[in-house]
Amino acid sequence: MIKEELLALLVCPLGRAPLRLEGESLVCTRCGLRYAINDGIPNMLYEEAELPAGVKSIADLECSKTAEAKPA
Repeated sequence: MIKEELLALLVCPLGRAPLRLEGESLVCTRCGLRYAINDGIPNMLYEEAELPAGVKSIADLECSKTAEAKPA
C-alpha cells in the first residue's frame, strides 16, 4: 500500500495532474493513464503505464496535449 503522504506528492509525469489510488495502480485524474504499483513502489514511467480504454497511443492522451505537458 502506498502512503498518503507520498500520494499527495506524486503527479502524472505528462501533464502534472494529480493521481488517485485504484487498487494496485495510480491513475491520472486528467488522462486516465494507469501507473502500476509493484511491491509498494509506483512505476511512474509513462512508457510502461497502461493506456485507458479506447486510447491507442500516449500522443492521444489529454495530458500529452496540454501546453504544460513536458515529460519529466
